[in-house]
Amino acid sequence: MISTLCRAVEKHFLLLAVVLSCIAFLEPALFTWMKPHIALSLGIIMFGMGLTLEFSDFAAAVRNYKAVGLGVLLQYTVMPALAVGLSSLCGLPKEALIGMVVVGACPGGTASNVIAHLAKANVALSVTMTLVSTCLAPLLTPLIIYAIFNQQIEIPFLPMVKSVFWIVIFPLVDGLVLRRVLRSRLDPLLHIFPSISIIVISMLIACIIGLNHDMLASFPLLVFVAVILHNAGGLGAGYGVGRLAGFTHRDSVTLAIEVGMQNSGLGVALATKYFGIASALPGALFSLWHNISGILLANRNRVISSGESDEKQS
Repeated sequence: MISTLCRAVEKHFLLLAVVLSCIAFLEPALFTWMKPHIALSLGIIMFGMGLTLEFSDFAAAVRNYKAVGLGVLLQYTVMPALAVGLSSLCGLPKEALIGMVVVGACPGGTASNVIAHLAKANVALSVTMTLVSTCLAPLLTPLIIYAIFNQQIEIPFLPMVKSVFWIVIFPLVDGLVLRRVLRSRLDPLLHIFPSISIIVISMLIACIIGLNHDMLASFPLLVFVAVILHNAGGLGAGYGVGRLAGFTHRDSVTLAIEVGMQNSGLGVALATKYFGIASALPGALFSLWHNISGILLANRNRVISSGESDEKQS
């Protein structure tokens, strides 16, 4: 019974996310209560990921330093450049341009690790890239923003690293250690965690929609189009450059997710603090859209991965 339910949840991932999102738009209070628990929810998902991984996966990710370096390079070059180009193309006002660039100059977010897990991509590589880009953010994000707008901002290093540690690294390592200690005793339970991750991430997207209800109701079309193209450009650049560099489909999908999904929460906070609330709009829209596009990509890649597995078995 549980296995059937889990398969149904995995099969209808996108439908679940869409239904909950529609409900959240109509009745935001049903999901906005999750706001104080977003970090905890992501931590639970990361713990579940840790249970499905081995320490050797991370050793392989560290050895794959070329992919890590390429992902971080693309993130801090392609995304800011796309932000400027698309804002100009769409004729966005200055406040929206600033918000687009701030998001583009941010590191990868923890949501990218969740989507990598659901897409059956290289989770260890995704986590490694998120950690490296986050550690570089206090230097590179202000530098990029200063180079474009000639305005200085500050990003506290320790709070960012602590956030990544408690939300990503700590629960992930807990899961890795528990898996190593208990080994085969956990195997009957492992198939449950992908379904839990799908339910939690769908509820988090609904929470984001509920929190941004008023802004979404006004539907700033041009800004939303620019955000969609920005995210799509990052996903496409990550995958395309990864394949050109000779990486596998799985690692290239991981690059796509990591480059295309930014730490939009940080982008909103920085835009609000240094440039005003109007500049936070692209970050808020990005926070919503990159999760939806991530689900679409995860769904597609899961289907491809399942098809390849069936071919190998036959």
